[in-house]
Amino acid sequence: MDNNIQRLYGNNVKTMVKDLKTIEDRDKRSRQARAVVKVMEILNPSVKSAEEGEHKLWDHLYMLADFDLDVDSPFPCPQRADFETRPVSIPMKDTKIRATHYGRNIEKILDLIAGEEDSETKASLIRSLAIYMRTQYLIWNKDSVSDETIFSDIVKLSEGRVQIPEGMTLSKIDGAANYSRPGMGLGTSRNNKQYNNKRKANFRNNKRR
Repeated sequence: MDNNIQRLYGNNVKTMVKDLKTIEDRDKRSRQARAVVKVMEILNPSVKSAEEGEHKLWDHLYMLADFDLDVDSPFPCPQRADFETRPVSIPMKDTKIRATHYGRNIEKILDLIAGEEDSETKASLIRSLAIYMRTQYLIWNKDSVSDETIFSDIVKLSEGRVQIPEGMTLSKIDGAANYSRPGMGLGTSRNNKQYNNKRKANFRNNKRR
């Protein structure tokens, strides 16, 4: 049974439905079922006022009875499978990422750039992408990288559909730039140690004053 349905009507209604199932006489059980539905309607008038509200109330009654209730009803007992949420199948891309440190989105961007006509705009897109790829390269490889390496990767990943404009160069890397991997910033033990040492030094200086 859906726990949300039980919370919607409370334990008292759940108990009423449980007692309802113990009534042996079918006519009496059916009359009592209609009375329980009336109680459910009073407790949640929004359900009755909704589209096909009466049908929903009876469906909820059957759900509270765990789909095991033999009564005369204006609506048939629904099937449990009708209310079970099936997981949505997510299609998986069967092609491997050719360069994991760049990610699959880079390949999608290259596909878009490859469809552009040669122009200054296209050259600007290629240069911006190359700078971004260089940043990603440095994050995951922790080494210097030449412009030629990045340009070669662009041509390779695009399967030759994107060619580097003649004379293109990338801006110089800022020496103060930090290319730490995600999660490798202030939370590292080295930075924590430096922070704690600084706090201790400030404490000692304040104590001497």
